[in-house]
Amino acid sequence: MTWSRAFDTPIVLPDCGELTTLRQVGEYVAALPRREHDKPHWQTAMQYLIDAAERGGIVMLADIAMRRALYHGRAKPEAPPRKKRAKSYRLIR
Repeated sequence: MTWSRAFDTPIVLPDCGELTTLRQVGEYVAALPRREHDKPHWQTAMQYLIDAAERGGIVMLADIAMRRALYHGRAKPEAPPRKKRAKSYRLIR
């Protein structure tokens, strides 16, 4: 594998940018301030990224780790309320 490998779906950044390859993600993390870069969630993301790019690891794990690091500490978005009540089915015997 190489650093030019693309993710299945682009990673959307909070500032509306996109990261599509392993190289772009590596450059993004390397450009973070030292204090932010040294946090455990970013270190985990980089570990999976390097594993996917240089050791033939699973790219999906790098994708998941990057997304979790990006949104670390943020509240999860709430699911929209259901418009209709779910139907209840009963067995006919």
